[in-house]
Amino acid sequence: MQRSVLRAEADRRTEEVPAHILVVEDENDIAALVAYHLMRDGYRVRTLAAGRPALDQVRRERPDLILLDLMLPGLSGFDVLADLRGRPETADLPVVILTARGNEEDRIRGLELGADDYITKPFSPKELLLRVKAVLRRTRAPAARGSGPILRGGPVTVDIGAVQVTVDGEEIELTPTEYKLLVALLERRGRVQDRGRLLETVWEAPGDMETRTVDMHIRRLRSKLGQAGSRIETVRGFGYRFSAEEASPRS
Repeated sequence: MQRSVLRAEADRRTEEVPAHILVVEDENDIAALVAYHLMRDGYRVRTLAAGRPALDQVRRERPDLILLDLMLPGLSGFDVLADLRGRPETADLPVVILTARGNEEDRIRGLELGADDYITKPFSPKELLLRVKAVLRRTRAPAARGSGPILRGGPVTVDIGAVQVTVDGEEIELTPTEYKLLVALLERRGRVQDRGRLLETVWEAPGDMETRTVDMHIRRLRSKLGQAGSRIETVRGFGYRFSAEEASPRS
């Protein structure tokens, strides 16, 4: 009983600590604007103007979230994101891309590399704060280790209490967004979920928003699940479904 009380108190204190956000942006006026609105909303903020110093800083002190520009001197934002996702200690670090590059090719590349969200400039400070809060809410929610339901779909098992995903008993690493997407699909396995519902459930975004975010994260999640990824079926014209039965290989 005493341990439970102490754990609950530790979780409460963790929630009270302001999130630490690293802003990687080489345009001083934009960095200052973003930092101003974040600090006004209660966040701890550090700004850096290049990719290499940002990676060095992350290794010294892991932030709770990174707002990352793509057009940086030296290492590009894509390079920074790929480096973060390639290291076990930062593979699940929340990253939101904030960039003037809004074409579909760049958006797809960023999401495929594992960005949790993609915001284009010019941006609304209010929307930026809402997106940051949504990502942090998904990633900072305290979980009671070792307690909670177990979700299963064929070889895929999700231990909700331990926030752990295994395929055929082998643990795999997912970003917080990928994890929540898999949970949403498994909780309604066998039933189709349209993109709007997934946007509302996983991203806490308007269901009618025009975006390829869902599709790109589905593609990345399938890849990480390996052969078990074929269980995530595309139901053309409707959405996605985690098959309750063995699925044929996807095209």
